[in-house]
Amino acid sequence: QVQLVESGGGLVQTGESLRLSCAASGSIFSIGTMSWYRQTPGKQRELVARITSGGSTNYADSVKGRFTISRDNAKNTVSLQMNSLKPEDTAVYYCAAAVVLTTYWGQGTQVTVSS
Repeated sequence: QVQLVESGGGLVQTGESLRLSCAASGSIFSIGTMSWYRQTPGKQRELVARITSGGSTNYADSVKGRFTISRDNAKNTVSLQMNSLKPEDTAVYYCAAAVVLTTYWGQGTQVTVSS
């Protein structure tokens, strides 16, 4: 079992920055890829960014050049630095951790970007 706790969401204005963090606990030795997803009402959860245990990263086209994902394996954390935020980035952001064939999810943190 893996427990994930996100923090760092909030309300910002267009163009500002936020940094989300996710702390993992439990069977952390088995965690592989860690990811950030986001979801808005009535829409499917979408991948924002992911990072493998070796540090390889992938980003959604909509956030490339603005968001940066990083992880600290020693501290069992994954972060998402979000710059130049836009109103369309408004969503609940979820941290996810892959353990073999199972994906664990955090409870989500709200990010709201006002225009």
